[in-house]
Amino acid sequence: MSLIKDLFKESPFEPLRHHMSTVMECVSHVRPMFEAVRDGKYDELQAIAEKIFKIEHKADIIKDDIRSTIPKRFFLPVYRGDLLGYLKLQDDMADSVEDVAALLTIKNLVLPPELVDGTLEYISKVDDVCQRTLAIADYLPTLVQSDMGGAEAEHTLALVAAVEKAEWESDRLQYKLAQNLFALDDKIKPTDLILWFRVFGELGQLANYAEKTGDRLRRMLSS
Repeated sequence: MSLIKDLFKESPFEPLRHHMSTVMECVSHVRPMFEAVRDGKYDELQAIAEKIFKIEHKADIIKDDIRSTIPKRFFLPVYRGDLLGYLKLQDDMADSVEDVAALLTIKNLVLPPELVDGTLEYISKVDDVCQRTLAIADYLPTLVQSDMGGAEAEHTLALVAAVEKAEWESDRLQYKLAQNLFALDDKIKPTDLILWFRVFGELGQLANYAEKTGDRLRRMLSS
């Protein structure tokens, strides 16, 4: 019997936790990528990007395995479509990390010194959003044991609210960083400026997808 089938025996959310752990492997490489760019270590950046591509592919395989294994005839405590939607949003997180890696390796980008601190602060906040989403995934089996209600449901909704707040904070940092980026438009090549804008935007997408997983869970609890 496959690992995913074994996990489904424990809880319908155990396979999602397994997938999320792989997604977070991707996320863990985001900051090292930007540090490599900051330090001009482009060979190191390429090596990190290659790791991300492989981990993202692993996440895709797990996602496909879960999709083909989710019980169709057996009772689930949540709507099957919501479970699949939740899975897709987790996978979108890994896709966003892969897109950031691809953008950063198109050419040898230089991170302007004026943007270093703001960029690292933004990355830390995006990582915070993702870590809070991981905390939700880790708590889901406990939620199922409570029949998706009671104090456990209230705690889960509090976790979701914390993710939403952190994502809002990341949006503000992204906006400020974009302002600082375009303030340097006379010092940065137009192609580099557009690339950095896309990179920062894709990091914002990573935080958005993390936040949307919480919204999907809220839907599960209200259905």
